[in-house]
Amino acid sequence: MENILQIHKEPVLHGDESCSEHRNMSRHIVHLQLITLVWMLIECGIALISAWRAHSPVLLAFGSDSCVELLSAIVVLLQFAPSVTLSAARASRLAGILLLFLAGLVVFTSVAALLLQVEPDASWIGIGVTVAALLIMPLLSKAKRKAAHQTGNRALAADAVQSATCAYLAAITLGGLAVNAVFHIHWVDPVAALAAIPIICVEGVKTLRGAPCSCC
Repeated sequence: MENILQIHKEPVLHGDESCSEHRNMSRHIVHLQLITLVWMLIECGIALISAWRAHSPVLLAFGSDSCVELLSAIVVLLQFAPSVTLSAARASRLAGILLLFLAGLVVFTSVAALLLQVEPDASWIGIGVTVAALLIMPLLSKAKRKAAHQTGNRALAADAVQSATCAYLAAITLGGLAVNAVFHIHWVDPVAALAAIPIICVEGVKTLRGAPCSCC
């Protein structure tokens, strides 16, 4: 009789453990997105203000990327809001659209800077925020990739790509700002920003079609 009771109890225990693990993972994802939201607000504000003051197209592209990353984090968070019905597939499509929007934005600002021969001033505040992004965004991207792989959440996977893209743009923005500050070669930053376009477009199309991103 005890053996029979044990046989019937085991699936219940496993079910409880599975539900607990799911809740813990959901909380972990929400915490990651909240951290992203806070940092993106700071990064976006500093980058856009610095872009306006220094007339820097690359900082404008970097700040715009931060805005898109902010929207992407909100899209992922909406999946966990009880009053909002947003499926993972729809969230994935929205994240893919945001990635493609980012690509268009970077192309527009970079080409405009080259055609108009914009000569941005040195921005040490911009250099500081890009250095901070280089330290923070890879860590966030890695944590999101791991959570996306464990849960199969394509929207979170796309958001992880955007976090990685943010780090990549931070690197090329930092390079462009540094070269401009030291050598006053103004065309380096918009040309470097265009190097991010192929990666953004490929991942954006994959996510829009519902295919798993390479980060998963």
